Amino acid sequence: MEPSQRIASVTIDATAPATPRPRVARFGEMLRRHSHAIRRLQWAVILFYLALLIIPAFMPLPDNSARIVDNIRLFAQFLFWGIWWPFVLLSIVLLGRLWCGLLCPEGALSEWASEYGRSGGVPRWMRWGGWPTLGFILTTLYGQLISVYDYPQAALLILGGSTLAAMLVGYLYGRGKRVWCRYLCPVSGVFNLLARLSPLHYRVDPQAWRDNRPPHRSVPNCAPLLDIRRMQGAADCHACGRCSGQRDAVWLSLRPMNREILEASGSAGTGWDIRLLLYGMIGLAIGAFQWTVSPWLVTVKQALAAWMVNHDMTWLLERTAPWWLLTNYPENNDVFNVLDGAVVGFYILASALLIGATVHGLVALAARMARLGSRGLLHLAQSLIPIAGAGLFLGLSSTTVKWLRFEGLGLDWIGAVRAVLLLGAMFWSLWLGWQILGQGTSGRTLRLAAWCNLLGANLLIGGCWWLQFWGW
Repeated sequence: MEPSQRIASVTIDATAPATPRPRVARFGEMLRRHSHAIRRLQWAVILFYLALLIIPAFMPLPDNSARIVDNIRLFAQFLFWGIWWPFVLLSIVLLGRLWCGLLCPEGALSEWASEYGRSGGVPRWMRWGGWPTLGFILTTLYGQLISVYDYPQAALLILGGSTLAAMLVGYLYGRGKRVWCRYLCPVSGVFNLLARLSPLHYRVDPQAWRDNRPPHRSVPNCAPLLDIRRMQGAADCHACGRCSGQRDAVWLSLRPMNREILEASGSAGTGWDIRLLLYGMIGLAIGAFQWTVSPWLVTVKQALAAWMVNHDMTWLLERTAPWWLLTNYPENNDVFNVLDGAVVGFYILASALLIGATVHGLVALAARMARLGSRGLLHLAQSLIPIAGAGLFLGLSSTTVKWLRFEGLGLDWIGAVRAVLLLGAMFWSLWLGWQILGQGTSGRTLRLAAWCNLLGANLLIGGCWWLQFWGW
């Protein structure tokens, strides 16, 4: 058996349904039937990913005349950060975690390695719910310090290191499972939250599951280790299609984009989900994208530099570090000294704490005023997923805009598109918040007062992005 086929050998016992299924359900069935073709597609994506990751890292820096179309370093950077990542995020909102199940090279390699590995059980320390949040924060911060968007060496270090870690975890733990994706992947928590907006999900009919017991035990290989019969929503599902048609109870289906969030009062996620949303996807992301244009950072850095000169501490201004600790490309006139790294790191972390804590406080006050109960904060905070996702997309796509303008495209219309996306996400979040607040026991006046706290939170987030794209 070829390695690409060993990634997931799936046996489905369900027979064809007696009545025709909707087209979207038939698409899920197609994914199951053509699983071997999907594995071959995954290997093609892996080879393309590795080529883009490795080859540019060993090429010389391009000169000023180089362009995306004639320089592989620039081409790879544009694909990774200008096309790949922003539109992966968009695909999660529109299609669920189809990227994870069908195309993600890390997930496919981790699952492949687990087929040949030691098949160990998942240790207790790995099940800690905070790993995705911590991983997202650390990789984002580290990536900014070594300029991961600008240099392929930095991309190879971070993305390549993550890929090797995924394969090692797959080799050590699980058999044919994606243990890395379930517990450790730095972006799995982000995808989990964004997928709650997706109109696509695999719907499980509990009654059909109980009634259609197979004559022998036949369970599809659910790579992210989900209990399929109890699966609700799209947050954890990788949408790979392997369980489609199982017991005639699992089918790819359409739903309103807001349903999973509005009906999440009983399963609103964990405290770590909300920390990732408020302090990571909102606060940290704003700081990470904003520091390059922030006049506040320049003012603080200049003041500190003057103070150090006056106190004979110029070594902080003169000392640098290797490129894998701080940006260090003198041939490109791009070098961070110790002060630069400290100020950038402080700015990003301070943004995460200040913005995240303020938004957290406003949402908590709104939940309390609306009397939403013990899990009200966890539920209500999810109303901010649209504006958090829009912020991530706008921040990442700013790299797309930068590269296209570098190629000579004016893109005069991009400001209007950004404004529409940001305002649309704010209205979406505010509408979700109003609907969730209505599930409490407060009267209409308290509901409106609570909603004003959400309005304040959205205006704060929107104002931070306004500063980046228009104010500064």
